[in-house]
Amino acid sequence: MKTLYEATTEAVGGRAGYVKSENSPIDFNLSVPKSMGGAGGDGANPEQLFGAAYAACFGGAIQAIAKQQGLDIDDKTLSVTAVIGFCKDDDGFCLEATLDCYIPGVDLETGEQLVESAHEICPFSKATRDNITVTLNLLLDE
Repeated sequence: MKTLYEATTEAVGGRAGYVKSENSPIDFNLSVPKSMGGAGGDGANPEQLFGAAYAACFGGAIQAIAKQQGLDIDDKTLSVTAVIGFCKDDDGFCLEATLDCYIPGVDLETGEQLVESAHEICPFSKATRDNITVTLNLLLDE
């Protein structure tokens, strides 16, 4: 395996602390949502950060598959919305993810194939495979 890029990010103070990434604009406070027993607040939380990263990476995977297959998709309107759930089960805490993928200009079959193929190559999908429930949705124009 060849490492192409490394990012270094530090979290101080746990869920109610702050995060800062080396050489990047990530430098902000964290807040614990009220629904999780926290004070709420205007800081981000780990689930939001994970969702942003997963959505961006998955969108990039869709773009890579489309390019590989010679498909012309509109990169400016392609979107992936990640809904990350913080859950509790008999074994403790866990995550779940739903990825709502919008790929304008493709038919149902092509869209489904792009989403499924992206799920195979996306590093975040690989990291979560068989560890959390991931639901993939293809959003279509009406």
